[in-house]
Amino acid sequence: MTDEVINNLENMKLTTEEEDVITIFDEGRLEAIEDCTLSLMGKFLTCKSFNKRAAKNTIRRAWGLDDSLRITEVGPNLFQFKFKSEFDLDRTLRGGPWSFDNQLLMLKRWRKGMTVGNIRMETATLWVQIGGVPLDMFSSQVARVVGSRLGVVEDVEHRRGQDEFNYFMRVKVALPISKPIRRGSFIAGSDGERHWVKFLSMNDCRCFAIIVECWDMTLRTVQHTLL
Repeated sequence: MTDEVINNLENMKLTTEEEDVITIFDEGRLEAIEDCTLSLMGKFLTCKSFNKRAAKNTIRRAWGLDDSLRITEVGPNLFQFKFKSEFDLDRTLRGGPWSFDNQLLMLKRWRKGMTVGNIRMETATLWVQIGGVPLDMFSSQVARVVGSRLGVVEDVEHRRGQDEFNYFMRVKVALPISKPIRRGSFIAGSDGERHWVKFLSMNDCRCFAIIVECWDMTLRTVQHTLL
């Protein structure tokens, strides 16, 4: 149960009947649990309206699943993606990040006890490009250390990327959406010499803080209406 729900209940005076707990036995939920086990919860990182039918069709094609993927909208901009196999689910998670119309799709594995009200999408997974790294620091270990200062590292690209300007490394990081991504950072070796490295991604992470503020305003409005 979320802190918000607990706080709201503490401010309410329940009747004796309302305080009664209705026990649900496991056999009464086995079918629902089985139906949800191979599923992901997803939310698009946007406060704007979008064509949901087009988004579903695009996702099916991108994931190569077509009719084998069931997509259900369980809440405002909250979707449940039900898969036929663990292989397809894992492949989808590893193949991200995914987006529709430049709006990032945040995904989270379903788990018991999830409700529309307590699902929190607090991170967004992105490939971050690290540029300006000294040549003697090009390694997956260095990329992982630098990426860990941004968020939770999920993967590291084990080859060097190269564009017409410089070399770069890439790391897949679950970034907190409560704050904008850093533009860069200083790194230093054992000799103490500092080097400025730049962080770039294909998605505009700097809008994270704005998006979260928009969601918070919407949430507060809904709670005020319910109360």
